[in-house]
Amino acid sequence: MTDGKNPETPDTTLAKPRAADMRAISGGSNGDDITTVRLERGAVPATSDQSLWTAIRYATDQLSYNRYEAFLEIVMCADDGAQRGEARARALKKTLRGARALPFPDIDPYRLLKVATEVFLTVNCGVEVDQTPNASIEKSPLKLTPERVKEEAARYYRTLGKDDIFQAWRDYGRKIGHEHEPPESDDEIDYTIPYLAIIRRKLGDVPLRDRPSDDGEWLELCYGIMKEKLTNPCLLELIWSYWHEEGMLVQTLNALSQRFQNIRGGASNPLGQLEISPLRPLSNLLWGYIQDEQHRLTVRRRAYEYDHHYGLSLYGKAVPELTSADSRSKFLEGFHNLLQLCGVFFKQDDDKTVGADGFPVLNALKDVHLLLSEGQHNQYGDLPWTARIEMLMQEWILARPEFREFLPTRIMVAYPEPWMDRVDAMKKLQGWTDVSVLHFRNLGVFGEQILLSIRFGAWSTVNDRDQAANWARYWRAEIQGYIHAYRAVTGVDITDATDTTARLRYVQPSVHLRNRLAAQPAALSSTQRASLPPARPSALPASTAAQKATREAEW
Repeated sequence: MTDGKNPETPDTTLAKPRAADMRAISGGSNGDDITTVRLERGAVPATSDQSLWTAIRYATDQLSYNRYEAFLEIVMCADDGAQRGEARARALKKTLRGARALPFPDIDPYRLLKVATEVFLTVNCGVEVDQTPNASIEKSPLKLTPERVKEEAARYYRTLGKDDIFQAWRDYGRKIGHEHEPPESDDEIDYTIPYLAIIRRKLGDVPLRDRPSDDGEWLELCYGIMKEKLTNPCLLELIWSYWHEEGMLVQTLNALSQRFQNIRGGASNPLGQLEISPLRPLSNLLWGYIQDEQHRLTVRRRAYEYDHHYGLSLYGKAVPELTSADSRSKFLEGFHNLLQLCGVFFKQDDDKTVGADGFPVLNALKDVHLLLSEGQHNQYGDLPWTARIEMLMQEWILARPEFREFLPTRIMVAYPEPWMDRVDAMKKLQGWTDVSVLHFRNLGVFGEQILLSIRFGAWSTVNDRDQAANWARYWRAEIQGYIHAYRAVTGVDITDATDTTARLRYVQPSVHLRNRLAAQPAALSSTQRASLPPARPSALPASTAAQKATREAEW
Protein backbone atom coordinates (compact mmCIF):
# COMPACT_ATOMS: atom_id res chain seq x y z
CA MET A 1 0.00 0.00 0.00
CA THR A 2 1.39 3.36 -0.97
CA ASP A 3 -0.02 5.00 2.18
CA GLY A 4 1.95 2.61 4.41
CA LYS A 5 -1.14 1.27 6.23
CA ASN A 6 -1.74 -2.39 6.88
CA PRO A 7 -4.70 -3.41 4.69
CA GLU A 8 -5.79 -5.94 7.33
CA THR A 9 -6.00 -3.29 10.06
CA PRO A 10 -9.28 -1.34 9.99
CA ASP A 11 -9.01 2.44 9.72
CA THR A 12 -10.59 3.85 12.87
CA THR A 13 -10.01 7.53 12.10
CA LEU A 14 -13.17 9.64 11.97
CA ALA A 15 -14.00 11.12 8.62
CA LYS A 16 -14.93 14.79 8.87
CA PRO A 17 -18.68 15.03 8.28
CA ARG A 18 -19.85 17.26 5.46
CA ALA A 19 -21.92 20.28 6.43
CA ALA A 20 -20.88 19.88 10.05
CA ASP A 21 -19.51 22.39 12.54
CA MET A 22 -16.56 20.91 14.45
CA ARG A 23 -15.57 22.64 17.67
CA ALA A 24 -13.22 21.33 20.40
CA ILE A 25 -14.35 21.88 23.98
CA SER A 26 -11.92 21.21 26.82
CA GLY A 27 -12.95 20.07 30.27
CA GLY A 28 -13.75 16.37 29.82
CA SER A 29 -13.81 14.08 32.83
CA ASN A 30 -10.41 12.61 31.90
CA GLY A 31 -8.96 15.84 30.62
CA ASP A 32 -9.71 14.82 27.04
CA ASP A 33 -11.25 17.24 24.59
CA ILE A 34 -14.87 16.76 23.54
CA THR A 35 -15.77 17.26 19.91
CA THR A 36 -19.21 18.70 19.27
CA VAL A 37 -20.76 17.86 15.90
CA ARG A 38 -23.62 19.95 14.56
CA LEU A 39 -25.34 19.31 11.26
CA GLU A 40 -26.27 22.40 9.31
CA ARG A 41 -28.66 22.98 6.45
CA GLY A 42 -27.08 22.85 3.03
CA ALA A 43 -27.15 25.85 0.76
CA VAL A 44 -30.64 26.76 -0.45
CA PRO A 45 -30.52 27.58 -4.18
CA ALA A 46 -32.12 30.86 -5.23
CA THR A 47 -35.14 30.75 -7.54
CA SER A 48 -36.54 33.49 -9.72
CA ASP A 49 -39.99 33.87 -8.15
CA GLN A 50 -38.89 34.63 -4.59
CA SER A 51 -39.25 38.35 -5.31
CA LEU A 52 -42.89 37.77 -6.32
CA TRP A 53 -43.59 36.34 -2.88
CA THR A 54 -41.96 39.39 -1.31
CA ALA A 55 -44.23 41.63 -3.40
CA ILE A 56 -47.32 39.62 -2.41
CA ARG A 57 -46.50 39.75 1.28
CA TYR A 58 -45.83 43.47 1.06
CA ALA A 59 -49.04 44.21 -0.87
CA THR A 60 -51.26 42.18 1.46
CA ASP A 61 -49.71 43.85 4.50
CA GLN A 62 -50.49 47.22 2.94
CA LEU A 63 -54.17 46.21 2.83
CA SER A 64 -54.36 45.27 6.51
CA TYR A 65 -57.05 46.84 8.67
CA ASN A 66 -54.59 48.76 10.84
CA ARG A 67 -53.08 50.44 7.77
CA TYR A 68 -56.58 51.12 6.49
CA GLU A 69 -57.53 52.82 9.74
CA ALA A 70 -54.36 54.93 9.68
CA PHE A 71 -55.05 55.83 6.04
CA LEU A 72 -58.55 57.07 6.91
CA GLU A 73 -57.13 59.24 9.67
CA ILE A 74 -54.76 60.88 7.18
CA VAL A 75 -57.05 61.27 4.19
CA MET A 76 -60.29 62.13 5.99
CA CYS A 77 -59.06 63.97 9.07
CA ALA A 78 -55.46 65.17 8.88
CA ASP A 79 -54.47 68.37 7.10
CA ASP A 80 -50.89 67.36 6.34
CA GLY A 81 -51.69 64.29 4.29
CA ALA A 82 -49.98 65.69 1.20
CA GLN A 83 -46.78 66.12 3.21
CA ARG A 84 -46.98 62.50 4.28
CA GLY A 85 -46.97 61.20 0.72
CA GLU A 86 -50.77 60.98 0.38
CA ALA A 87 -51.17 63.68 -2.27
CA ARG A 88 -52.30 61.19 -4.89
CA ALA A 89 -54.78 59.65 -2.48
CA ARG A 90 -56.32 63.04 -1.78
CA ALA A 91 -56.53 63.76 -5.52
CA LEU A 92 -58.26 60.44 -6.13
CA LYS A 93 -60.66 61.11 -3.27
CA LYS A 94 -61.59 64.45 -4.82
CA THR A 95 -62.21 62.79 -8.19
CA LEU A 96 -64.24 59.87 -6.83
CA ARG A 97 -66.23 61.97 -4.38
CA GLY A 98 -68.24 63.50 -7.19
CA ALA A 99 -68.49 60.23 -9.13
CA ARG A 100 -69.83 58.30 -6.10
CA ALA A 101 -72.76 60.58 -5.27
CA LEU A 102 -75.66 58.78 -3.56
CA PRO A 103 -79.32 59.81 -3.99
CA PHE A 104 -80.01 60.11 -0.26
CA PRO A 105 -80.02 63.14 2.05
CA ASP A 106 -77.77 63.58 5.08
CA ILE A 107 -75.28 60.77 4.39
CA ASP A 108 -72.09 62.75 3.70
CA PRO A 109 -70.01 61.03 6.44
CA TYR A 110 -70.89 57.60 5.04
CA ARG A 111 -70.22 58.73 1.46
CA LEU A 112 -66.79 60.04 2.47
CA LEU A 113 -66.05 56.72 4.15
CA LYS A 114 -67.03 54.82 1.02
CA VAL A 115 -64.92 57.02 -1.25
CA ALA A 116 -61.90 56.92 1.05
CA THR A 117 -62.09 53.12 1.23
CA GLU A 118 -62.09 52.83 -2.55
CA VAL A 119 -59.13 55.20 -2.69
CA PHE A 120 -57.29 53.04 -0.15
CA LEU A 121 -57.67 49.95 -2.31
CA THR A 122 -56.76 51.84 -5.48
CA VAL A 123 -53.51 53.07 -3.97
CA ASN A 124 -52.49 49.86 -2.16
CA CYS A 125 -53.97 46.98 -4.15
CA GLY A 126 -50.79 45.90 -5.91
CA VAL A 127 -47.09 46.37 -6.51
CA GLU A 128 -45.86 48.18 -9.59
CA VAL A 129 -44.49 45.99 -12.35
CA ASP A 130 -44.54 48.62 -15.10
CA GLN A 131 -41.19 50.45 -15.24
CA THR A 132 -42.58 53.49 -17.08
CA PRO A 133 -41.50 56.50 -14.97
CA ASN A 134 -44.54 58.66 -15.78
CA ALA A 135 -47.27 56.05 -15.57
CA SER A 136 -50.70 57.66 -15.24
CA ILE A 137 -51.87 55.01 -12.74
CA GLU A 138 -49.30 53.32 -10.53
CA LYS A 139 -49.46 51.05 -7.56
CA SER A 140 -47.30 51.29 -4.46
CA PRO A 141 -43.68 50.29 -5.20
CA LEU A 142 -41.85 48.08 -2.74
CA LYS A 143 -40.89 50.09 0.34
CA LEU A 144 -38.82 47.74 2.48
CA THR A 145 -37.62 48.81 5.90
CA PRO A 146 -34.36 47.36 7.30
CA GLU A 147 -36.43 45.11 9.59
CA ARG A 148 -38.43 43.87 6.61
CA VAL A 149 -35.25 43.15 4.65
CA LYS A 150 -34.00 41.00 7.55
CA GLU A 151 -37.28 39.09 7.53
CA GLU A 152 -36.98 38.50 3.79
CA ALA A 153 -33.38 37.33 4.12
CA ALA A 154 -34.50 34.77 6.72
CA ARG A 155 -37.23 33.54 4.37
CA TYR A 156 -34.79 33.40 1.43
CA TYR A 157 -32.29 31.45 3.61
CA ARG A 158 -29.41 33.65 2.50
CA THR A 159 -27.86 37.04 3.13
CA LEU A 160 -29.20 39.81 0.92
CA GLY A 161 -29.92 43.53 0.97
CA LYS A 162 -32.73 45.77 -0.18
CA ASP A 163 -31.06 46.41 -3.54
CA ASP A 164 -30.84 42.67 -4.16
CA ILE A 165 -34.61 42.32 -3.67
CA PHE A 166 -35.34 45.31 -5.91
CA GLN A 167 -33.11 43.93 -8.65
CA ALA A 168 -34.70 40.50 -8.40
CA TRP A 169 -38.16 42.09 -8.73
CA ARG A 170 -37.07 44.03 -11.82
CA ASP A 171 -35.52 40.91 -13.34
CA TYR A 172 -38.69 38.94 -12.65
CA GLY A 173 -40.78 41.17 -14.92
CA ARG A 174 -41.40 40.18 -18.54
CA LYS A 175 -41.89 42.53 -21.46
CA ILE A 176 -45.36 42.65 -22.93
CA GLY A 177 -45.68 42.38 -26.69
CA HIS A 178 -46.93 45.42 -28.62
CA GLU A 179 -47.69 43.78 -31.94
CA HIS A 180 -50.21 46.44 -32.98
CA GLU A 181 -48.38 49.59 -31.84
CA PRO A 182 -44.67 48.96 -31.08
CA PRO A 183 -43.25 51.33 -28.42
CA GLU A 184 -41.23 54.26 -29.68
CA SER A 185 -38.75 54.21 -26.77
CA ASP A 186 -37.68 52.01 -23.85
CA ASP A 187 -39.73 54.20 -21.52
CA GLU A 188 -42.91 52.98 -23.24
CA ILE A 189 -42.14 49.28 -22.78
CA ASP A 190 -44.58 47.57 -20.45
CA TYR A 191 -43.77 44.74 -18.04
CA THR A 192 -45.79 42.10 -16.27
CA ILE A 193 -45.23 38.96 -14.24
CA PRO A 194 -44.45 35.68 -16.09
CA TYR A 195 -47.88 34.13 -15.47
CA LEU A 196 -49.71 37.10 -17.00
CA ALA A 197 -47.14 37.23 -19.82
CA ILE A 198 -48.24 33.70 -20.78
CA ILE A 199 -51.87 34.86 -20.85
CA ARG A 200 -50.87 37.87 -22.93
CA ARG A 201 -49.22 35.61 -25.52
CA LYS A 202 -52.46 33.64 -25.82
CA LEU A 203 -54.20 36.92 -26.69
CA GLY A 204 -51.47 38.26 -28.94
CA ASP A 205 -54.00 39.39 -31.55
CA VAL A 206 -55.76 41.68 -29.06
CA PRO A 207 -54.37 45.22 -28.63
CA LEU A 208 -53.50 46.77 -25.28
CA ARG A 209 -55.58 49.72 -24.09
CA ASP A 210 -54.77 52.42 -21.59
CA ARG A 211 -57.73 53.09 -19.32
CA PRO A 212 -57.66 56.91 -19.54
CA SER A 213 -57.48 58.16 -23.11
CA ASP A 214 -55.79 61.38 -24.19
CA ASP A 215 -59.03 63.33 -23.88
CA GLY A 216 -59.62 62.01 -20.36
CA GLU A 217 -62.45 59.62 -21.24
CA TRP A 218 -62.59 56.04 -20.05
CA LEU A 219 -62.28 53.22 -22.53
CA GLU A 220 -63.83 50.23 -20.76
CA LEU A 221 -66.09 49.60 -23.75
CA CYS A 222 -63.29 49.55 -26.34
CA TYR A 223 -62.06 46.24 -27.70
CA GLY A 224 -58.73 45.22 -26.23
CA ILE A 225 -56.90 44.33 -23.03
CA MET A 226 -56.74 46.87 -20.21
CA LYS A 227 -53.00 47.36 -19.78
CA GLU A 228 -53.38 48.23 -16.11
CA LYS A 229 -54.65 44.71 -15.39
CA LEU A 230 -51.37 43.31 -16.73
CA THR A 231 -48.86 45.83 -15.43
CA ASN A 232 -50.51 46.35 -12.04
CA PRO A 233 -52.41 43.18 -11.06
CA CYS A 234 -54.58 43.71 -8.01
CA LEU A 235 -53.45 41.30 -5.31
CA LEU A 236 -56.76 40.34 -3.69
CA GLU A 237 -58.28 36.95 -2.92
CA LEU A 238 -61.96 36.34 -2.24
CA ILE A 239 -61.06 33.75 0.39
CA TRP A 240 -60.32 36.70 2.71
CA SER A 241 -63.96 37.73 2.46
CA TYR A 242 -65.19 34.13 2.79
CA TRP A 243 -63.48 33.53 6.12
CA HIS A 244 -64.43 36.93 7.51
CA GLU A 245 -68.04 36.20 6.58
CA GLU A 246 -67.87 32.79 8.26
CA GLY A 247 -66.45 34.61 11.29
CA MET A 248 -69.74 36.57 11.55
CA LEU A 249 -68.41 40.00 10.54
CA VAL A 250 -71.26 40.74 8.12
CA GLN A 251 -73.89 39.17 10.37
CA THR A 252 -72.78 41.33 13.31
CA LEU A 253 -73.35 44.60 11.49
CA ASN A 254 -76.58 43.26 10.01
CA ALA A 255 -77.90 42.58 13.52
CA LEU A 256 -76.92 46.09 14.63
CA SER A 257 -78.56 47.60 11.55
CA GLN A 258 -81.78 45.71 12.25
CA ARG A 259 -81.89 46.99 15.82
CA PHE A 260 -81.08 50.52 14.61
CA GLN A 261 -84.28 50.31 12.53
CA ASN A 262 -86.22 49.09 15.61
CA ILE A 263 -86.57 45.54 14.28
CA ARG A 264 -86.61 42.98 17.07
CA GLY A 265 -83.77 40.47 16.87
CA GLY A 266 -85.13 37.11 17.97
CA ALA A 267 -87.22 36.08 20.95
CA SER A 268 -84.70 37.19 23.58
CA ASN A 269 -84.06 40.56 21.89
CA PRO A 270 -80.36 40.68 22.95
CA LEU A 271 -79.85 44.19 21.54
CA GLY A 272 -82.87 45.72 23.22
CA GLN A 273 -80.72 48.29 25.06
CA LEU A 274 -79.02 49.60 21.91
CA GLU A 275 -79.91 53.30 21.85
CA ILE A 276 -77.46 55.51 19.91
CA SER A 277 -77.74 59.25 20.44
CA PRO A 278 -78.27 61.30 17.24
CA LEU A 279 -75.51 63.59 18.53
CA ARG A 280 -72.92 60.84 18.00
CA PRO A 281 -71.23 60.40 14.58
CA LEU A 282 -72.01 56.68 14.64
CA SER A 283 -75.74 57.38 14.34
CA ASN A 284 -75.34 59.14 11.00
CA LEU A 285 -72.85 56.53 9.76
CA LEU A 286 -75.33 53.72 10.42
CA TRP A 287 -78.07 55.75 8.75
CA GLY A 288 -75.99 56.08 5.58
CA TYR A 289 -74.95 52.43 5.72
CA ILE A 290 -78.58 51.28 5.86
CA GLN A 291 -79.69 53.66 3.13
CA ASP A 292 -76.96 52.32 0.83
CA GLU A 293 -77.98 48.69 1.31
CA GLN A 294 -79.40 48.41 -2.20
CA HIS A 295 -75.94 49.16 -3.64
CA ARG A 296 -74.08 46.46 -1.70
CA LEU A 297 -73.44 42.85 -2.65
CA THR A 298 -76.03 40.42 -1.37
CA VAL A 299 -75.05 37.27 0.50
CA ARG A 300 -76.49 35.31 -2.42
CA ARG A 301 -74.07 36.89 -4.89
CA ARG A 302 -71.11 36.33 -2.61
CA ALA A 303 -72.15 32.71 -2.02
CA TYR A 304 -72.28 32.00 -5.74
CA GLU A 305 -68.83 33.53 -6.23
CA TYR A 306 -67.31 31.60 -3.32
CA ASP A 307 -68.54 28.48 -5.08
CA HIS A 308 -67.15 29.65 -8.42
CA HIS A 309 -63.70 30.51 -7.05
CA TYR A 310 -63.15 27.76 -4.51
CA GLY A 311 -66.19 25.48 -4.40
CA LEU A 312 -66.86 26.71 -0.85
CA SER A 313 -70.40 26.96 0.49
CA LEU A 314 -72.20 29.04 3.10
CA TYR A 315 -74.93 27.78 5.41
CA GLY A 316 -77.58 30.07 6.80
CA LYS A 317 -81.19 31.15 6.62
CA ALA A 318 -80.27 33.91 4.17
CA VAL A 319 -78.39 31.53 1.85
CA PRO A 320 -80.62 29.66 -0.61
CA GLU A 321 -79.86 26.34 -2.22
CA LEU A 322 -77.32 27.21 -4.92
CA THR A 323 -77.75 26.17 -8.54
CA SER A 324 -74.24 27.05 -9.70
CA ALA A 325 -73.30 26.87 -13.36
CA ASP A 326 -69.62 26.28 -12.52
CA SER A 327 -68.15 25.11 -9.22
CA ARG A 328 -64.57 24.33 -8.22
CA SER A 329 -65.59 20.99 -6.75
CA LYS A 330 -62.00 19.73 -6.47
CA PHE A 331 -60.39 22.84 -4.99
CA LEU A 332 -60.80 21.98 -1.30
CA GLU A 333 -59.38 18.51 -1.87
CA GLY A 334 -56.42 19.86 -3.85
CA PHE A 335 -55.68 22.74 -1.47
CA HIS A 336 -55.82 20.65 1.70
CA ASN A 337 -53.74 17.95 0.03
CA LEU A 338 -51.12 20.62 -0.69
CA LEU A 339 -51.12 21.76 2.94
CA GLN A 340 -50.80 18.17 4.15
CA LEU A 341 -47.81 17.61 1.85
CA CYS A 342 -46.26 20.81 3.16
CA GLY A 343 -46.48 19.37 6.67
CA VAL A 344 -44.58 16.29 5.49
CA PHE A 345 -42.01 18.48 3.73
CA PHE A 346 -41.40 20.61 6.83
CA LYS A 347 -40.62 17.51 8.91
CA GLN A 348 -38.15 16.29 6.30
CA ASP A 349 -36.63 19.72 5.87
CA ASP A 350 -36.03 20.08 9.62
CA ASP A 351 -34.20 16.75 9.68
CA LYS A 352 -30.63 17.64 8.66
CA THR A 353 -29.90 14.01 7.78
CA VAL A 354 -32.64 13.94 5.12
CA GLY A 355 -32.86 15.81 1.86
CA ALA A 356 -36.46 17.02 1.67
CA ASP A 357 -38.09 16.26 -1.68
CA GLY A 358 -39.95 19.20 -3.21
CA PHE A 359 -41.57 17.29 -6.09
CA PRO A 360 -44.76 16.25 -4.21
CA VAL A 361 -45.28 19.90 -3.23
CA LEU A 362 -44.60 20.99 -6.80
CA ASN A 363 -47.19 18.62 -8.25
CA ALA A 364 -49.77 19.76 -5.70
CA LEU A 365 -48.99 23.41 -6.53
CA LYS A 366 -49.61 22.71 -10.21
CA ASP A 367 -52.99 21.17 -9.40
CA VAL A 368 -54.14 24.06 -7.20
CA HIS A 369 -52.86 26.65 -9.69
CA LEU A 370 -54.90 25.02 -12.44
CA LEU A 371 -58.04 25.01 -10.29
CA LEU A 372 -57.59 28.65 -9.29
CA SER A 373 -57.04 29.79 -12.87
CA GLU A 374 -60.19 27.96 -14.02
CA GLY A 375 -62.23 30.13 -11.64
CA GLN A 376 -60.46 33.34 -12.65
CA HIS A 377 -63.21 34.59 -14.96
CA ASN A 378 -66.45 36.59 -15.10
CA GLN A 379 -66.84 38.45 -11.77
CA TYR A 380 -63.26 37.72 -10.65
CA GLY A 381 -62.02 41.18 -11.60
CA ASP A 382 -64.64 43.13 -9.65
CA LEU A 383 -66.49 41.13 -6.99
CA PRO A 384 -63.50 40.46 -4.68
CA TRP A 385 -62.63 44.18 -4.91
CA THR A 386 -66.19 45.23 -4.06
CA ALA A 387 -66.50 42.69 -1.24
CA ARG A 388 -63.23 43.92 0.28
CA ILE A 389 -64.41 47.54 0.20
CA GLU A 390 -67.66 46.65 1.92
CA MET A 391 -66.07 44.49 4.62
CA LEU A 392 -63.33 47.01 5.40
CA MET A 393 -66.06 49.60 5.91
CA GLN A 394 -67.95 47.20 8.17
CA GLU A 395 -64.83 46.64 10.26
CA TRP A 396 -64.24 50.39 10.60
CA ILE A 397 -67.84 51.04 11.67
CA LEU A 398 -67.68 48.23 14.25
CA ALA A 399 -64.43 49.67 15.62
CA ARG A 400 -66.17 52.95 16.56
CA PRO A 401 -65.79 53.58 20.31
CA GLU A 402 -69.57 54.05 20.77
CA PHE A 403 -70.11 50.30 20.48
CA ARG A 404 -68.23 49.72 23.73
CA GLU A 405 -71.25 51.18 25.50
CA PHE A 406 -73.66 48.59 24.07
CA LEU A 407 -71.62 45.42 23.54
CA PRO A 408 -70.07 43.59 26.53
CA THR A 409 -66.54 43.31 25.15
CA ARG A 410 -63.59 41.80 27.01
CA ILE A 411 -61.16 44.67 27.50
CA MET A 412 -58.22 42.52 28.61
CA VAL A 413 -58.16 40.40 25.44
CA ALA A 414 -55.46 41.80 23.13
CA TYR A 415 -57.09 41.52 19.72
CA PRO A 416 -54.80 42.62 16.86
CA GLU A 417 -57.59 44.72 15.30
CA PRO A 418 -60.11 46.87 17.24
CA TRP A 419 -63.28 45.59 15.52
CA MET A 420 -62.79 41.98 16.54
CA ASP A 421 -63.98 42.17 20.15
CA ARG A 422 -67.30 43.60 18.92
CA VAL A 423 -67.87 40.54 16.75
CA ASP A 424 -67.01 38.11 19.54
CA ALA A 425 -69.32 40.00 21.91
CA MET A 426 -72.17 39.80 19.39
CA LYS A 427 -71.64 36.07 18.92
CA LYS A 428 -71.93 35.61 22.67
CA LEU A 429 -75.14 37.63 22.83
CA GLN A 430 -76.76 35.85 19.89
CA GLY A 431 -75.65 32.30 20.78
CA TRP A 432 -73.58 31.95 17.62
CA THR A 433 -70.34 29.97 17.41
CA ASP A 434 -68.01 30.34 20.38
CA VAL A 435 -64.87 30.13 18.21
CA SER A 436 -63.06 33.47 18.35
CA VAL A 437 -63.14 35.65 15.26
CA LEU A 438 -59.35 35.83 15.57
CA HIS A 439 -59.03 32.37 14.01
CA PHE A 440 -61.34 33.28 11.13
CA ARG A 441 -59.38 36.45 10.53
CA ASN A 442 -56.11 34.46 10.44
CA LEU A 443 -57.62 32.03 7.94
CA GLY A 444 -58.54 34.96 5.70
CA VAL A 445 -55.17 36.71 5.95
CA PHE A 446 -52.97 33.62 5.62
CA GLY A 447 -55.21 31.99 3.02
CA GLU A 448 -55.09 35.08 0.84
CA GLN A 449 -51.29 35.21 0.85
CA ILE A 450 -50.92 31.50 0.14
CA LEU A 451 -53.42 31.48 -2.72
CA LEU A 452 -52.03 34.65 -4.31
CA SER A 453 -48.59 33.05 -4.48
CA ILE A 454 -50.15 30.04 -6.21
CA ARG A 455 -52.48 31.95 -8.53
CA PHE A 456 -49.91 34.43 -9.86
CA GLY A 457 -46.96 32.05 -10.03
CA ALA A 458 -46.27 30.49 -13.43
CA TRP A 459 -46.46 27.00 -11.94
CA SER A 460 -47.67 25.37 -15.15
CA THR A 461 -44.21 25.96 -16.67
CA VAL A 462 -42.14 24.95 -13.62
CA ASN A 463 -40.41 21.59 -13.29
CA ASP A 464 -37.85 22.50 -10.64
CA ARG A 465 -38.33 20.94 -7.22
CA ASP A 466 -36.18 23.68 -5.64
CA GLN A 467 -38.76 26.25 -6.67
CA ALA A 468 -41.53 24.38 -4.84
CA ALA A 469 -39.24 23.76 -1.86
CA ASN A 470 -38.43 27.46 -1.65
CA TRP A 471 -42.15 28.27 -1.86
CA ALA A 472 -42.88 26.02 1.11
CA ARG A 473 -39.98 27.43 3.11
CA TYR A 474 -40.92 31.04 2.36
CA TRP A 475 -44.59 30.64 3.31
CA ARG A 476 -44.02 28.23 6.20
CA ALA A 477 -45.30 30.64 8.87
CA GLU A 478 -48.48 31.35 6.90
CA ILE A 479 -49.06 27.68 6.01
CA GLN A 480 -48.70 26.49 9.58
CA GLY A 481 -50.76 29.44 10.81
CA TYR A 482 -53.54 28.48 8.40
CA ILE A 483 -53.41 24.82 9.47
CA HIS A 484 -53.66 25.80 13.15
CA ALA A 485 -56.50 28.26 12.58
CA TYR A 486 -58.42 25.70 10.50
CA ARG A 487 -58.14 23.18 13.31
CA ALA A 488 -59.32 25.77 15.85
CA VAL A 489 -62.34 26.63 13.68
CA THR A 490 -63.40 23.21 12.37
CA GLY A 491 -61.70 20.73 14.71
CA VAL A 492 -59.97 19.06 11.72
CA ASP A 493 -56.19 18.69 11.58
CA ILE A 494 -55.25 18.95 7.90
CA THR A 495 -51.83 17.38 8.48
CA ASP A 496 -53.24 14.22 10.09
CA ALA A 497 -52.78 11.40 7.57
CA THR A 498 -55.10 8.87 9.24
CA ASP A 499 -57.97 7.64 7.08
CA THR A 500 -60.74 9.21 9.18
CA THR A 501 -59.16 12.66 9.31
CA ALA A 502 -58.14 12.44 5.66
CA ARG A 503 -61.80 12.09 4.74
CA LEU A 504 -62.89 14.88 7.08
CA ARG A 505 -60.45 17.40 5.63
CA TYR A 506 -62.25 17.20 2.28
CA VAL A 507 -65.63 18.05 3.82
CA GLN A 508 -66.91 21.61 3.47
CA PRO A 509 -65.78 23.85 6.35
CA SER A 510 -69.33 25.18 6.63
CA VAL A 511 -70.48 21.62 7.45
CA HIS A 512 -67.95 21.38 10.26
CA LEU A 513 -68.97 24.81 11.55
CA ARG A 514 -72.64 23.90 11.68
CA ASN A 515 -71.93 20.58 13.38
CA ARG A 516 -69.77 22.28 16.02
CA LEU A 517 -72.45 24.90 16.62
CA ALA A 518 -75.10 22.22 17.12
CA ALA A 519 -72.83 20.41 19.57
CA GLN A 520 -71.89 23.58 21.43
CA PRO A 521 -72.62 22.87 25.12
CA ALA A 522 -75.37 25.01 26.66
CA ALA A 523 -74.93 27.57 23.90
CA LEU A 524 -78.19 27.14 22.05
CA SER A 525 -81.67 27.19 23.44
CA SER A 526 -84.30 24.92 21.96
CA THR A 527 -85.64 27.87 19.98
CA GLN A 528 -82.21 28.68 18.58
CA ARG A 529 -81.58 25.04 17.66
CA ALA A 530 -84.90 24.91 15.84
CA SER A 531 -83.97 28.04 13.89
CA LEU A 532 -80.81 26.46 12.47
CA PRO A 533 -81.03 25.84 8.71
CA PRO A 534 -81.28 22.20 7.69
CA ALA A 535 -77.98 20.59 6.87
CA ARG A 536 -77.21 20.04 3.22
CA PRO A 537 -74.75 17.46 1.92
CA SER A 538 -71.30 18.70 1.03
CA ALA A 539 -70.53 19.39 -2.60
CA LEU A 540 -66.88 18.39 -2.24
CA PRO A 541 -65.97 15.89 -3.63
CA ALA A 542 -69.43 14.49 -4.33
CA SER A 543 -68.36 11.42 -6.29
CA THR A 544 -66.04 9.73 -3.81
CA ALA A 545 -67.21 6.85 -1.67
CA ALA A 546 -65.27 8.18 1.31
CA GLN A 547 -67.17 11.46 1.19
CA LYS A 548 -70.48 9.66 0.96
CA ALA A 549 -69.64 7.47 3.95
CA THR A 550 -68.54 10.49 5.98
CA ARG A 551 -71.74 12.40 5.27
CA GLU A 552 -73.91 9.40 6.13
CA ALA A 553 -72.07 9.00 9.42
CA GLU A 554 -72.47 12.69 10.28
CA TRP A 555 -76.13 13.06 9.39
